[in-house]
Amino acid sequence: MGSLSDSQANSFFKIPTIKFTKLFINGEFVDSISGKIFETIDPRTEEVIAEVAEGCKEDVDLAVKAAREAFDFGPWPRMPGAERARIMMKWADLIEENKEELAALDTIDGGKLFSWSKFVDIPHVANLLRYYAGAADKIHGEVLKASRNLHAYTLMEPIGVVGHIIPWNFPTNLFFAKVAPALAAGCTMVVKPAEQTPLSALFYAHLSKKAGIPEGVLNVITGFGETAGAAICSHMDIDSVSFTGSTETGRLVMEAAAKSNLKSVSLELGGKSPLIIFHDVEVDKAVELALFGALVNKGELCMACSRVFVQEGIYDEFEKKIVEKAKAWVIGNPFDPKVQQGPQCDKKQFDKVLSYIEHGKREGATLLTGGKPVGEKGYFIEPTIFANVKEDMLIAQDEIFGPVMTLFKFKTVEEVIKIANNTKYGLAGGIMTKDLDIANTVSRSIRAGIVWINCYFAMDSDVPFGGYKMSGFGRDYGLEALHKYLQVKSVVTPLYNSPWL
Repeated sequence: MGSLSDSQANSFFKIPTIKFTKLFINGEFVDSISGKIFETIDPRTEEVIAEVAEGCKEDVDLAVKAAREAFDFGPWPRMPGAERARIMMKWADLIEENKEELAALDTIDGGKLFSWSKFVDIPHVANLLRYYAGAADKIHGEVLKASRNLHAYTLMEPIGVVGHIIPWNFPTNLFFAKVAPALAAGCTMVVKPAEQTPLSALFYAHLSKKAGIPEGVLNVITGFGETAGAAICSHMDIDSVSFTGSTETGRLVMEAAAKSNLKSVSLELGGKSPLIIFHDVEVDKAVELALFGALVNKGELCMACSRVFVQEGIYDEFEKKIVEKAKAWVIGNPFDPKVQQGPQCDKKQFDKVLSYIEHGKREGATLLTGGKPVGEKGYFIEPTIFANVKEDMLIAQDEIFGPVMTLFKFKTVEEVIKIANNTKYGLAGGIMTKDLDIANTVSRSIRAGIVWINCYFAMDSDVPFGGYKMSGFGRDYGLEALHKYLQVKSVVTPLYNSPWL
């Protein structure tokens, strides 16, 4: 493909006017205190979409003050859970009513496929809000059976003011993976979306106000990680931080939390996930699943199956077919419904992916297909597949976060378990086999937070998601995510003259 002209870019969908570019603090859109702004860039065209307010430490202070006031004295934590649920349900309805505009914002800001955002991401987050809304009035403690003359019970109380730091690869999904359970728990919060993809978060803030979420409960600070993000992590009046992003930044988040007020931390970090394909499966299905697992969202996916292990009996056929499929993969304007892959999120990521491809060539891996930029404008990269990859190569060890797959051939179950676990990460894994014993053995042996059997990237509101090892700790989704925004308080009182204990 060539570069996109304005007419081509708008030929499939009329790009909406950008309505919200200021910080959202205490229920109002405001300029940053410094007056600074930054440009957000369309990765399809490399052109400026809008100028957005750049929040810094002073703006975070204001947002935290509003969130603290809303938590300590406002109605949100004191509402019956059913009332919080009613407001969250209304927010979900408003999101669905505005799904085309919201999907377009993530497409022009992050290069995401418009059809995927509209028909997958946005319906999913509306239902995620409804899922946690349904839990808001079911937060119960326990009555404890003490061994002494004591009456004891637990209370589940909201943890307080939460800082959420959101990455750029799934700006909508991860906004709500963090915000929805925290709201259901009764927390108030400050959200910092990635500087690459700030636009949808501001629109969601606008809709939250329309839904009736009280002032100060949800605050959105757009800005950079080293300033606004760092201020959130080190703030003495934030009680908990939830971060999704790189392992390197996760270390800094944890360090800042420890050095400040020892706030609790939840980290969902990088991955180098294995997909293990045994020789008893249908090769065509395996090829489809592997390609989807590695290339969905242009490979900008923490759980992407960037390492694919194929048993030797079907390896040659698999390699031939996956190369054919990758060469036919459609790259281009993400508003075009026929396109399967849009541009990388920004120039920094584009350059990073290309540099890893060069590493792979230099280290002696065989480039089967791809490896080059596409077009004269925009951050498009061909689907890239390497074979003859050794375990210690950079492309086998580092998270590339792009459309790059490494292929390995294996013989035995024991061998592939050992190689699959030879990584500092432990986020996800996949297995393809018709043998139940192998599926059970391997799923229990892979050191990862989620393992998919004969499927990949199968996410659900009720299924916890998070990592082992350097992929972090804490869980998004499921009731585990709700619990990380709750404190357990034990209450004990003496019993006198009770007829029973």
